[in-house]
Amino acid sequence: MGSSPRAIGQACARNPFPIVVPCHRILGAGGALGAYSAGNGPITKSRLLDHERPQGGVL
Repeated sequence: MGSSPRAIGQACARNPFPIVVPCHRILGAGGALGAYSAGNGPITKSRLLDHERPQGGVL
């Protein structure tokens, strides 16, 4: 990035709308499940994604 950690920290502190993407939502190329280090690894990631998927109801 070419910036010092302090400059990056200050930029993040001034941002009123931080973008947060939970790590279990990151998929590999082509939609592959990819790695996950929490719980039981890819099994936990798959269960979290299934839990967040709409179940045919109105959100």
